[in-house]
Amino acid sequence: MHVAEMWRHPVKSLQGEPLDEATVENSGLLGDRKWGIVDQETGMVLTARRVPLLLLASARLIRTGVEIALPDGEVLTAPSADADDVLSNWIGRRVRVAHAESMGAAVGEYFADATDDNSKVVSWTMPPGRFVDALPLLVVTTASLRQGRALHPDGAWETRRFRPNIVIDVDDEGWVEDRWCGRTVRIGTAVVQPGVPCERCTMVTRPQPGLDRDLDVFKTLARHHGATFGVWTAVQTPGLARVGDEVTLND
Repeated sequence: MHVAEMWRHPVKSLQGEPLDEATVENSGLLGDRKWGIVDQETGMVLTARRVPLLLLASARLIRTGVEIALPDGEVLTAPSADADDVLSNWIGRRVRVAHAESMGAAVGEYFADATDDNSKVVSWTMPPGRFVDALPLLVVTTASLRQGRALHPDGAWETRRFRPNIVIDVDDEGWVEDRWCGRTVRIGTAVVQPGVPCERCTMVTRPQPGLDRDLDVFKTLARHHGATFGVWTAVQTPGLARVGDEVTLND
């Protein structure tokens, strides 16, 4: 097994950036989901679950914060009042770019029915320090991507749809990473421990640049795999991981 891809998402729900190497901290990949776009009126951290538009923009980490590229090509440097103004006009409500450590435990929202944007809205609280849904890292395998394609061959089972941090290439079949929960995995010099399968929501159905809206991706996961895909993973030993690094599984 080896590392096939690594992704950092500097701003929650915006497109991320592929990495050749990454520092794995106790709280996740360096710079991952450290920033979010916050509704000034409600204090909620916006996500593409409720605001699909966000997935059409992208972000990359820079020394002073983040650089955000909008679909029309405009590039913003945040945090700044100018960036907040442009994003507010684009999204259609007053927002600001905020660092996770400035907010404590942040709150986001999702639809109770992942296939119906008119269903009940549910809120959840994120762990403090980063705008992550659960544990610090999201890990998927190429085996699970192949399994999804076999079950729904008309769907685009691309990495970006599922927003993982680390994709591990394995020569196996099925939902391989599920069997790793409770065990330790060495990735480069870091040691991580998969904890629980990642429960999926409307995010995996959303359109992105080059990816059409596809409700059947979620329906396939719900029908065949309890609506989960990939595993939420804790960090036991920080370290450095690179694309191509060997991955070893321990008891």
